[in-house]
Amino acid sequence: MIWDEKLRWAGFWILDAVHGKPVRKYYDQIRNGWKYGSSMQETEKKIQALIRHAVDTTNFYKDYPADTALTDLPVVNKETFRNHYDEFLSSMHRDAPDNREMCTSGSTGTPLRMIQNKDKINHNTAGGIFLGTPAGYYIGMKEAFIRVWVNNVKKSKFRLMQENLIMMDSSRMDEEALEEMLLTIKKKKVKCLVGYSSALGELSRYLEKCQNKKFPKGSVEFAVRAIIPISETMPEPVRRKLEEQFGCQVRSWYSNEENGIMGLQNKEDNGYHIDTESYYYEILKMDSDEPAEEGELGRIVITDLYNYAFPILRYDNGDTAVAQRREKDGRYQLYLTQLYGRRSDLIYDCKGKAVTPYIITNNLWDIEGVKQYRFIQEDVTRYTIWLNGDPDKMDKKEIVGRILPYLGEDAQITVEIVDEIPVLASGKRKYIENRCEKYSDHTGFCG
Repeated sequence: MIWDEKLRWAGFWILDAVHGKPVRKYYDQIRNGWKYGSSMQETEKKIQALIRHAVDTTNFYKDYPADTALTDLPVVNKETFRNHYDEFLSSMHRDAPDNREMCTSGSTGTPLRMIQNKDKINHNTAGGIFLGTPAGYYIGMKEAFIRVWVNNVKKSKFRLMQENLIMMDSSRMDEEALEEMLLTIKKKKVKCLVGYSSALGELSRYLEKCQNKKFPKGSVEFAVRAIIPISETMPEPVRRKLEEQFGCQVRSWYSNEENGIMGLQNKEDNGYHIDTESYYYEILKMDSDEPAEEGELGRIVITDLYNYAFPILRYDNGDTAVAQRREKDGRYQLYLTQLYGRRSDLIYDCKGKAVTPYIITNNLWDIEGVKQYRFIQEDVTRYTIWLNGDPDKMDKKEIVGRILPYLGEDAQITVEIVDEIPVLASGKRKYIENRCEKYSDHTGFCG
């Protein structure tokens, strides 16, 4: 780190020490849990303390006994929070002046507001610092954050200076906007890129196209040392291409606005290591609230152990995963060996078996001539692929041939060339869409 970055890093921890080390305490806790595993006994104490608090201070849980087991509470989702918002607010924290309001992007539905108490904010800060470090990011690094910067998330000039941050808006991703982004990254010596996976993918595509012209291949003109995709699944070929282009590691955060940064992608594969000091995860069956079997695809259900202003107990955030829990000497670690993302992004083969989105993203990303795509499941055996790009270069037969084996011999795949594939209102790009009525009850929303 150069001198001003070192000064920012040291300054942050000095200021934290002046205030009693609230962030350092949680940083050390998360670091130890990450390395050695979280105590199962301490985790149970956290869960029971949160339940007692929710029973005592919220209208939603007031009729439950204070010693209710977590599994006896209902599974909730975004719609539950929207429809009963005031009932979830804690009477102890609802008017606290140091609360923070978070808001989801609302990319596929109405945005969700949620408040966090100061202790939760400190824990989120500690989690972000710790989970940034193995990804190559440190406090004080010059960072560019690529997302749609709507009013409720925009930062003031003072905050931008304080955080050494550049806001890059992904609402426009045409070639002019992409060139401007890359020139800014170069000129401002940006060291960390954080952003929607689809936006970073577009940046990679443009850089690949222009690297021998405006941005010489193999040059050392970029100072980037860390790239952290968020919010969407990044195809493995894109991840590797970005690593090649910028000469640094690319590791995604598993995060959302309402909870925070919950995990970090492994360096060697697409799995995620979850922060079990801050969150307790259940993986439940797709069609019931029973625990999924070992190795079975299930719904992610989150208990946020530190938000006392808006208790989040058994929150089905719409994502699906296959998990592996490792236990030793009364401690445990949790890995999402496969993170499928939103249930609305799940597709199924002709026999009704869920197929990982990586089958689509990894097989379509390197097809010559393809600029953008969307894979749509129309019904049980019919699928459509929208392609935007150069029709003279795109090999439809090769595309179908790559994907057909994963869907079954009865699959009917139609390829359509389109002029444009629109992004969502949030600026994210939807690569997978399931329109089949049979699977409509499996759809969900994750901010």
